Amino acid sequence: MFRFSSIKDYHNALLNGQTTCVETVHYYVSQIKTAAHLNAYIEVFEQDAIARATELDNARKQNGMQGKLHGVVVGLKDVICYKGKTLTASSKILAGFTSLFNATVVDKLLAEGAIIIGRQNCDEFAMGSSNENSAYGPVLNHADNTRVPGGSSGGSAVAVQADLCMISLGSDTGGSVRQPADFCGIVGLKPTYGRISRYGLIAYASSFDQIGIFATNTEDVAIALEVISGADEFDSTVSNQPAPVCDFTEETGKKYKLAYFKEALEHPGLDPEIKAATEAFIKTLTAAGHDVQAVDFELLDYIIPTYYILTTAEASSNLSRYDGVKYGHRSSKPYEDLADFYKNNRSEGFGDEVKRRIMLGTFVLSAGYYDAYYTKAQRVRNMLRRKTQVVFNQFDAIISPTVPSPAFKISEKSNDPIEMYLADIYTVFANLVGIPGISLPLFKHSTGMPFGMQVMTSEMNEVPLLRLSKRLMQMAGLE
Repeated sequence: MFRFSSIKDYHNALLNGQTTCVETVHYYVSQIKTAAHLNAYIEVFEQDAIARATELDNARKQNGMQGKLHGVVVGLKDVICYKGKTLTASSKILAGFTSLFNATVVDKLLAEGAIIIGRQNCDEFAMGSSNENSAYGPVLNHADNTRVPGGSSGGSAVAVQADLCMISLGSDTGGSVRQPADFCGIVGLKPTYGRISRYGLIAYASSFDQIGIFATNTEDVAIALEVISGADEFDSTVSNQPAPVCDFTEETGKKYKLAYFKEALEHPGLDPEIKAATEAFIKTLTAAGHDVQAVDFELLDYIIPTYYILTTAEASSNLSRYDGVKYGHRSSKPYEDLADFYKNNRSEGFGDEVKRRIMLGTFVLSAGYYDAYYTKAQRVRNMLRRKTQVVFNQFDAIISPTVPSPAFKISEKSNDPIEMYLADIYTVFANLVGIPGISLPLFKHSTGMPFGMQVMTSEMNEVPLLRLSKRLMQMAGLE
């Protein structure tokens, strides 16, 4: 029976005739149907995927293996455009909308031979930390169906966790790849802001959003990152630097100088077991010859408010386009004027969490509060960037817990938005300052749930980040 371990092993199996792309697609379609209760997929492109697999099998027989992702089965979060396919951001406001073009990352995936298997569930407009805010219902954690998978890219994380695809693409605005990767016990990478084109990604907060990658190992993440990175004439914010090519054979014996924020491990909201595991791993790193030091980071308590002021402000602007005029949900209620028409459409189309963030963003951008909130938050963001650069002048990477607690029960935090927002305390930092971060599934909690460690490097340093990540995974006996 087909079993996936890595892209490299899968490609060897294809070349040796042990499997075919068509057999592989049938396997994943069957897996998705068996695990339908997890609600990870909103739509499965079964016929398209089989047709694509047939083309790839025929091409391989004629010309050999073509493309770095030849036959690799990939899932897309429901915020990434795929031409001719429904795209809703898991929201009623976009019910029935069909994408008119491919996101740049989709074009790059297809150019390297990938097979896109389906559209994956997420928090509405990527706003949430539990995947309970979807118009299609919550996604369930495969390790424990009573617990959340994390958000907002919960469907994409569970699809990799439950072997429903080989890799997934999600989006990360404040931890929406790393946090669900942590809750689901897989690898989740948020690259540097601008490393990957955002063209074709539905915007939440444009100066924070970044497409990220889920996989079961660091080498598969590296392959996917190489494929989807690079310049794009359709995105003025994307870097023109060449795509990162990671050779894991280099620097195998390097000793790293690592920092961790003392305030992060002393935070009262941190689960005691996560704290203990992190401290124990720091001792393991030190014993292995790495230099691990605590650094003061007195701005930690300002990270969450700064993040939510800025992201909600950007969201209120970005989501103003969803008004029911040209596309999306249009209310059947009678209306007196254009403002009333907009109000009906948006009130019915948006869920509670999206409404909450739009209202928060509109408030902080209002004339009487703009300087008091938005301007000050931008100043704090600049302070964070400067302080981060000072840290990276002395250290190779920063390590921390990914989240303050393991996956929590469904509905456990639904009635307390503030407690839910605090779940992002360790992940939003990387988005605020634009650096790459990765969650590695190194540990297991007494609840039976996995949890990880977050590693961050300076901007555009994904290759050193991935090399270090592989070393840490090897130290934990996972690769």
